[in-house]
Amino acid sequence: MPFCTSAFSLKKCLLLLYFGLWATVASAAVLKGKVADEKGEGLAFATVYLKGSTVGSTTNEQGNYQFNVEPGEHTVVFQFVGYKTQSKEIKVTEDTQELVVNMILESEVYDLNEVRVSLSGKDPAYGIMQQAIAKRNYHLKEVEAYTAQVYVKGLQRLINVPKRVLGIMKVPAGLKPGILYLSESVSELSFMQPNKYRERMISSKVSGNSRTFSFNQASDFSLNFYQNLIKANGINERGFISPLAANAMLFYRYELVGSSQNNGNLVHRIKVTPIRKHDPVFTGYIYIVEGSWRLHSLNLYVTKNQQIEFVDTIRVTQQFTPAPGNVWVLQSQKFTFDLEGYGFKGTGYYMAVYSKYRIRPASFVPQSPAPATPAAPAEAENPVAVAKPAAPKKQTRKERKTEKQQSIAPDGVPEPEYFKKKEILLIEPSSNYRDSAYWAEIRPVPLTVEEVEDYREKDSLQVIKESKPYRDSLDKLNNKPSFTNLFIGGYSYRDSYERTSFNIEPITRIWQYNTVEGLVANLGLGYRKRFEDRRSYSITPTIRYGFKNKELQAKVAASYNFDLIKRRSVGFEGGRFVSQFNAAEPITPFINTVYTLLMEENYLKLYQKEYLRFTHNRELVNGLSASFMVDYAQRHMMHNHTSYTWRDRENKEFTPNQPVNAEVESTAFPRHQALTTAVLLSYRPGAEYISHPDRKINLGSKWPVLSLYYRKGISGLGSDVDYDFMSFSVRDDLQLGLLGTSSYNVSVGTFWRKEQLYFMDFRHFEGNRTILAGNFSGFQLLDYYRYSTKDTYVEAHYNHHFNGFILNKIPLLRKLKWQEVGSVNYLHTHAAGHYLELGVGIEHLFKVIRVDFFTGFQERQKISSGFRIGYGF
Repeated sequence: MPFCTSAFSLKKCLLLLYFGLWATVASAAVLKGKVADEKGEGLAFATVYLKGSTVGSTTNEQGNYQFNVEPGEHTVVFQFVGYKTQSKEIKVTEDTQELVVNMILESEVYDLNEVRVSLSGKDPAYGIMQQAIAKRNYHLKEVEAYTAQVYVKGLQRLINVPKRVLGIMKVPAGLKPGILYLSESVSELSFMQPNKYRERMISSKVSGNSRTFSFNQASDFSLNFYQNLIKANGINERGFISPLAANAMLFYRYELVGSSQNNGNLVHRIKVTPIRKHDPVFTGYIYIVEGSWRLHSLNLYVTKNQQIEFVDTIRVTQQFTPAPGNVWVLQSQKFTFDLEGYGFKGTGYYMAVYSKYRIRPASFVPQSPAPATPAAPAEAENPVAVAKPAAPKKQTRKERKTEKQQSIAPDGVPEPEYFKKKEILLIEPSSNYRDSAYWAEIRPVPLTVEEVEDYREKDSLQVIKESKPYRDSLDKLNNKPSFTNLFIGGYSYRDSYERTSFNIEPITRIWQYNTVEGLVANLGLGYRKRFEDRRSYSITPTIRYGFKNKELQAKVAASYNFDLIKRRSVGFEGGRFVSQFNAAEPITPFINTVYTLLMEENYLKLYQKEYLRFTHNRELVNGLSASFMVDYAQRHMMHNHTSYTWRDRENKEFTPNQPVNAEVESTAFPRHQALTTAVLLSYRPGAEYISHPDRKINLGSKWPVLSLYYRKGISGLGSDVDYDFMSFSVRDDLQLGLLGTSSYNVSVGTFWRKEQLYFMDFRHFEGNRTILAGNFSGFQLLDYYRYSTKDTYVEAHYNHHFNGFILNKIPLLRKLKWQEVGSVNYLHTHAAGHYLELGVGIEHLFKVIRVDFFTGFQERQKISSGFRIGYGF
């Protein structure tokens, strides 16, 4: 009979559940203590757990631990890499509230006489590693699925803060040495083979900011050394080769330090070092269990020799433990790092503690025979539950399709309804409302004295730091003008309390020069207002005056972002202003100014328009975004009004303000009106995302981005244009492991109706005729407008970043951390035929500079070549 069958019984059910949970919490005792070495010094990140389960904790930086223990008799296991494992019997009664158990661990003595595996002529470690590598794929797949509760704590500490970055950019006021970021989170993590994670953050705490949510993401810390390549986004673009990788013996040396008995297992301690100092590999120790040849624990690190950026050293420590189902699971792991770059210096760590596992072993994992008498549910005695794999049976096509579409949790039940398809992280709205009592109860790793003080100080100062006087004092310092914001990035005046800002463009954009207008004053003032729920709007008026053509022009643009979950926004822009024929602005006003005054090259081609434009952007469904635009403009020609230059070159003169094109005899046009509308659809199949309470963060997918663009020139209503244009493009970034990363973008398009259109309506391509490359993903030698088309075209760009795959092997160059890159750009139109650019280059020069050499070919004939310089991080 169902337990809850009416409204009354439902209330009764909920009350019983509530009191049952309260009773469980109330009866649990707190087990706490300190784990130290022989000298009495605390062992940071030692593992403490109840034998036969994964209930446990990890010590903090001072060696202290604590976690809840249910009444009963237990064996507490104390474990630390490189030390002898110890255990202690305890008894917890219903009346026990707190139990203190301290433990001193002795350094492990490894005996080489216990080794039973050897390989003639080599260190015995090679024989052990051959066995471990042979079993790598088995251990990688032995757990078909699991759920676990994961506690993550992150801390970053600044030791040194420069006054300016690179001697130019001012460091924000308020940034000083000390703890920069301290955060804790608790998540429910679900995993399913081959590499599918789902996470629900149920609690979040950030020191000094009760409104924000932790950046911690449990799935980001799930490094699996049974995989061949360990990805480290933002640290190393190629990733690191695991000591257990299929090809690991090409990269590692192994040395058996010794073996010892640990909880009934013979564990081999193996030292791993790189064969070549600068390969993307680890150094340190791994511990392999005899017989099963699995990881027992590891302590590995990488340094700048492995070409990591902004970090001196990263250390990874992992501890594994046996679990029901004849499998082992990760119990805890920690990442520590030392930061240094651009004058900043600091340290930090992230630790993750796993508990409350529910496991479904893979079908090939042998299981113990079922007991003769029914046993109590696994959850009653052990928080690690194991679902016995069902006997394989033949499935129908419909059943296979249904199983593929559904994500099955470890207990065989479909995933909870709070997960949506492709949602990999859900942050509960109430996750940052937890009080100190909650954290004291659930926190498995005690806070250090420094962390307690940071919480106390920053939380007590939060009200003060959010007050208007405090915000105004910081704004007063941060709003001081500097060379960087006046000449490079633009100046911003912020009122952080009111969440408003005023922005002025840099002087290099305010003052321009071109042959059409002469000296130009172009003043744009932006105003932006943000709301607490992340909605925002902006208004940007711009006034422009040309001192030679004596034209005063103005426009205003405004936008409103009102839905960060559906990513909806609206905008409008209108006025009387100048525009490049290619609205993407392939050449910036500043570069054109320099080339006009110094090189006597007027690449910038302008026309004037009086216009009004409306836009709307939104996400239709997950992965599918749409942009809509309606534009009405009156357009007319502009002509050169000056030939002034600082350096008058012989046999050279400025070209007319009329682009030269290979498809038409003249690009001149009469004054006319144009009503156009456009729709852009972008779709990424299988796109994953993160759900914050107030916004959605889109992530990547194994599939490329597909885009369909349609633009129509509408005849009638006073409009003189009449055409239809459509294009389709595919773009993606490819992670190729040690070989580097690639990106490509392929586009095809055509005008299938072209009753009436003008040159600015053509399909233009991003060319470049200067030594400066604003965008290495476009053409680098192509003329800006010569091959603009009103016909069919094919365009393709491919860039491959080798990420040091070649230069890291050259002793004199690898210390510079330069990285090689190759490019291919292709265009086909009726007038251009087959146009091809090939480029090779080096990036990360002085950390931020990239230099490439390109050669251009047309119909297999070399037509041009040249260097290009730009940003290349």
